[in-house]
Amino acid sequence: MANKGGGGCLVLLVIVAAIGGYAYYRSHQGGSAEPPAPPGSTIGGGSGRYVALGDSYTSAPRTGKQAGGPAGCARSDNNYPHLVAAELKPAEFADVSCSGATTANLTGSQKTKDGTNPPQLDAVNDKTTLVTIGIGGNDVGLIGLAGTCATANPNGAPCRDRLTGGGKDELAAKIDATAGKVSSTLKKIHQKAPKARVVVVGYPTVLPDGDGCWPVLPFGAPDVAYLRDELGKLNDMLAAQAKANNAGFADTARPGKGHDLCTDSDERWVEGLIPTSAAAPLHPNAKGERGMADVVAKLLT
Repeated sequence: MANKGGGGCLVLLVIVAAIGGYAYYRSHQGGSAEPPAPPGSTIGGGSGRYVALGDSYTSAPRTGKQAGGPAGCARSDNNYPHLVAAELKPAEFADVSCSGATTANLTGSQKTKDGTNPPQLDAVNDKTTLVTIGIGGNDVGLIGLAGTCATANPNGAPCRDRLTGGGKDELAAKIDATAGKVSSTLKKIHQKAPKARVVVVGYPTVLPDGDGCWPVLPFGAPDVAYLRDELGKLNDMLAAQAKANNAGFADTARPGKGHDLCTDSDERWVEGLIPTSAAAPLHPNAKGERGMADVVAKLLT
């Protein structure tokens, strides 16, 4: 998901390898699923090539030092791809994630306020043995809704009422429309990197169960429930597309429960509208990126 200041999207899909062909199965880690492992997908210990694709939930703006260019991608050196790479130790590592990225920026270039990011899929080649991808939140536009959901009424629901008026759920429709784009992307990754394990990384828990924490988060209880359900639908879609396209899925929402933006500052993985630690508003902080990295690494080791 993206914030106007250059933060990009939530998101993360993880495709990981499953032993013995292209069987897909749920792992012991909640809703995560281990990925198919095609022949030649060895990585780690100085071998293999790891490419990380994604939006701002992958690039992790403001959580660490700038890593690579362009600067407008706000890519931090302590985001989950860098943490996973430090653990796996591949021979080659390329993190091309970028704040604000949509699925269109995987095959097309992305202009930022400070430089242009080439098409992210350009980094994927036939030597690639691992791809992680966290994308889709900006296609749906969840973070961009933040300013329009704020209300002085703790029981108000301006976003739900506007987005479901007339009997049609606009966010659900956008999630459905994004499914085909995610599917097409995963197919392209397999074509470009037939030896790669692919990991779709889901989005972590942003909103708590219950009514929220108005006025710290100035969203009425009905909108908290509505947006929480829509993020769940987004993650369900990502998991389904991973399963349908020979990829694994990293469920970061389940381990992220109890670390939402309404929790204490020393517990939360995702910051609120006014961050209390280094991160973009409504985005993962360093703890959140560490938690996401742990989910991904457990699927790969």
